[in-house]
Amino acid sequence: MAASASSFLTAWSNFYVMTGSSAAALTGLMFVVIALASGSDRSRKTTDGIATFSTPTVVHFSAALFVSAVLSAPWPSLVSAGIPLGLAGLYGIVHVFRVMIRTRRLTTYTPDTEDWTWFTILPLLAYGAVFAGTLALAAFPRDALFVLAGGVLLLLLIGIRNAWDVVTFLAIGGANDPPT
Repeated sequence: MAASASSFLTAWSNFYVMTGSSAAALTGLMFVVIALASGSDRSRKTTDGIATFSTPTVVHFSAALFVSAVLSAPWPSLVSAGIPLGLAGLYGIVHVFRVMIRTRRLTTYTPDTEDWTWFTILPLLAYGAVFAGTLALAAFPRDALFVLAGGVLLLLLIGIRNAWDVVTFLAIGGANDPPT
């Protein structure tokens, strides 16, 4: 089975090196943005906003990095690689539901359809793809690896879009002015 896992994963090595490196760099940039934003006077609404909008973005980048790292490792079998991937996908699904709860509890900002789509619906789809790809890894490895890659790529794209949303919100003074 070791040769089988290696033969499947070797073809994906460049993809996961690229996505993992991108996720790591983007995670670092999110830390810089939050550090710069923390220099201003923050109220409770900003803390809620960070927990609802910025933290999930870092989690998405971290999940993409984690999946990329796991699938870049020399696993003896695809089933062995599937265990941490399945746990990551399941954690991501639970995390998105927690974000949904936080989003519904916001009192200083009313999320619109775009916020719900990019901060909850699409991440749920991405983590669902990671989890589903993991479940299919042993039976349908070629297809499962494409599903996993789609989940990772979607997490990166969601993270990039959401990071831009957070940065532009902070740049226009959203952290200091009440939303209208």
